[in-house]
Amino acid sequence: MANKAQGLGLALITKIAGSDLLDQFKLRKIIEKSLYQGSKAGFRTLSATQKAFQSNQGNQKQRLPNQQKSLFDLNLSEEQQMTADAMQQFASEVLYPLAHDADHHEQFPDALWKHSSDLGLNYYALPEAFGGVASEKNIISNILIAENLARGDFSLTAGLLSTFSVINAITQWGSKQVQNKYLAGFANDADIQASFAIQEATPAFNPYQLKTKASLNQGKYSIHGEKTLVILGESADVLLVNAEFQGKADVFIVKRDASIRCKNSPAMGLKATQTVSLEFNNTPAERLGDDDFNYSAFLDLGNLMWCAMAVGTAEAVKSYCIHYANERTAFGEPISHRQSVAFMIADMAIEIDAMRMLVLNAASLAESGKPFHREAYLARILCAEKSMKIGTDGVQLLGGHGFTKEHPVERWYRDLRATAIMQSALHA
Repeated sequence: MANKAQGLGLALITKIAGSDLLDQFKLRKIIEKSLYQGSKAGFRTLSATQKAFQSNQGNQKQRLPNQQKSLFDLNLSEEQQMTADAMQQFASEVLYPLAHDADHHEQFPDALWKHSSDLGLNYYALPEAFGGVASEKNIISNILIAENLARGDFSLTAGLLSTFSVINAITQWGSKQVQNKYLAGFANDADIQASFAIQEATPAFNPYQLKTKASLNQGKYSIHGEKTLVILGESADVLLVNAEFQGKADVFIVKRDASIRCKNSPAMGLKATQTVSLEFNNTPAERLGDDDFNYSAFLDLGNLMWCAMAVGTAEAVKSYCIHYANERTAFGEPISHRQSVAFMIADMAIEIDAMRMLVLNAASLAESGKPFHREAYLARILCAEKSMKIGTDGVQLLGGHGFTKEHPVERWYRDLRATAIMQSALHA
């Protein structure tokens, strides 16, 4: 009844307000004031009435918190939040200041290894049995590490995570013999560097159809073939190499020796990672896992790391563009006041959230031991497309400045395109 009366009152107010007679007799201000006071009192009465009814339903409302316990919780645990905060601080204080010169000189900074050792990055991947802090499956935390480091720089993060990811792969897939040999080595010598040799120089590269071959002779494995875009491949002491063995793709561990030939293969992006091509000539190798090794999951987890890095770098693009748009003035006001600029940045935020949700969904399934191939594939498709769009929009928003090295968006634009190209080459 109260709602109906209030509705009739609003209809009457609207009808009176539209009448020309008020203006002819100069009564508009007087009538409007009276109607305003009357409607205000009416709404106050309605509000009090509603509160009275609500108080009688208090017992029902008290049950709601118990009913909501099963809702999907997106909050990080205290430990995960601490890890994310530490990596984000490292990204802003260490990675970002080094990124411009590293990209310009196409050189991974030697000083960064010391900073990484101080951070204890590799100990996040090493199991407790070998002196690290990683549990049996720590996939979500690894994704958070990749995302938050990449807010500082995409290329430097890829270089830092190369050894970290090899340790992850050996921890999850390595046989007992391989784990005891290599994880102990990483724990005892922080200077050991490792990387992945996954990519091949073929059009529309398919990691399930490999030209690199592995063979078994007198109980010993050897590898023959060529890989490209190997991150820090010239300095890596240990390599994880995928090769076809007995008609299907598998992964092997290779220690650097004289049978491996190296040549530079500079790319559009990832310049600080010093990408190279490696040629294996019957190079001695060890098989990574046992017969139950899941090659598809190995690739999917690696792709999720690239996706996480894309999310982090996209966040950096968005933050930089917001700051630039608020500081840059045109026609007497910040360009952020222009709807076209504001909408473009809003689209970035929407796409970044969508990317992050898909990546974390796939990672949570993987950590729970559930099938996650479909979710990882969807995350990679979305991140590959949207990260390139965000990089392009970042350059566009800065106009002519976006085309110069004075601002980091052109570097992020080049690096983000690697998300669609690199197949695995990292591991969560």
